[in-house]
This record gives sequence, C-alpha cells and structure tokens, in this order.
Amino acid sequence: MDWLQALILGIIQGLTEYLPVSSSGHLAIGANLFGMSGEENLTFTVAVHVATVLSTVVILWKEIVWIFADIFKWKWNEGMRYAVNILISMIPVAIVGLLFKDKVEAIFGSGLLVVGICLLVTASLLAFSYWAKPRQRENISPLHAFIIGIAQALAVLPGLSRSGSTIATGLLLGNKKERLAQFSFLMVIPPILGEALLDVKDMAEMGVSQAMAGLSPVALAVGFLAAFISGCLACKWMINIVKKGKLIWFALYCAIVGVATIIFSF
Repeated sequence: MDWLQALILGIIQGLTEYLPVSSSGHLAIGANLFGMSGEENLTFTVAVHVATVLSTVVILWKEIVWIFADIFKWKWNEGMRYAVNILISMIPVAIVGLLFKDKVEAIFGSGLLVVGICLLVTASLLAFSYWAKPRQRENISPLHAFIIGIAQALAVLPGLSRSGSTIATGLLLGNKKERLAQFSFLMVIPPILGEALLDVKDMAEMGVSQAMAGLSPVALAVGFLAAFISGCLACKWMINIVKKGKLIWFALYCAIVGVATIIFSF
C-alpha cells in the first residue's frame, strides 16, 4: 500500500465511521479495489479505528469529562446513569466478539456480495427510522441501551453501518435525536478499543514483519492522520445531521452503493 492509497482509505474510514454508510463495508470495497492482503488490511484497520476513537474523544471531550466527573462523585446521578447505559450497550457486542469472532472474520473474507446485501439492510433501517414517528422519550432507558447494543453487535457484519444501525434503532424506539447521536458515538469507544487490542494480539502472534508486510510506516502514519482529521469533521457533521433528521439521503446512498456492489461482486 502506498501513501496515496492509505490517504484515501483513511479518509473513507474517518468519514464512514460516523456517517451511516458502513466504514467496514467501504473499507472492504476499497481494500478489494486496491488488492490489499488480509494481514495488511488488519494492520491498517487497527490504526484507522484507533484514529477514529481519538477523534470521538476530541469532539465529545466535554461529555466524556462530565461522565467521569459524575462517576467519581460515587453516587447515583445523571453521569453515572449514562455510564451504566454505555456498559449495558456493550453486552451484546462483547458476546459476539468473544464467542463468534472467528465466524465474523470468516464473513469479512466472503467477498463483496455480503457487503452489498448489508448496505441494502442499512438503507432500509435508515428509511424506516426517517418515516416512523414514535412517541418521543426524554432519556435513553437501560432497556433501550441494550436494544441499541444489539444493533451495534449486528453491525459487525461488513456493510451494516454501526452508526446507522444504532441511530436508526434509537429513533425507532422514540429516543430524542439530540441525545442519541452522542450516545451512539460514545458507546462505540470501548468496543473499538477492545477489538483493537484483540487485533494487536493477533498481529503480535504473526510477528512485526508479517503484520507490516506491504505496509510502510509512512503509509500507516498518513492513513492514521487522514482517519483522525476526517473523523473529527464527520463526527461534528453527523451530530448536526441527526438533529435535523436528514438521514433519508444516506438511505438512498446506501441503496445505490449496495446495488452497485452486488452487481460488481458477480
């Protein structure tokens, strides 16, 4: 992978991690077009996912500080309730990651047909959430946090957008748009870091030379910075988009890309 390919894939990751169009699906499409190997893709994927986590921390640092400040008051308060909901939302993805990791990785290597189908599922979810008008709820409940967590766990499938699935699910449950986007972005930080640690373990078992095969340090650094910068921009943009309820255009985009990907896969 050269630095230009790393730049393009880093921007794709940073944008699509927050926009409801599936970062894993777009990375799979990009990697396929660039002819990247599985080991090379793993190393690069770890780097750009960590970059997008850092972009979340930068954009939502006030909310993160508020949560931790309330936690260390050692009493039941709003920040503690928020943190508990994030922990509850992690349960489904932890189960999938620990028990079905090998099966998920096999799906990632099954080609672009699965990506195209899952993009169509993402488009359907976004469309349903746009047209549905459930009764609005003031706060995200523990039950809703768990259901949103199930949506996040299912979004390990390439092409099924994590942000699109969690936000659409939350909207269908009637949660307020203003709170939902922030919760969706904050709840992904622990799972992404956990997944990155597992991947680093796999890379350590491979050995540095094999894990970095075909991937130069310059390309890795360029990809990391591209994902971080584009992630910061996309995170702020997506929060505003959710508030305004303009997700239908992403549904249309996912439908078009999904159909094109399915055709291309044959």
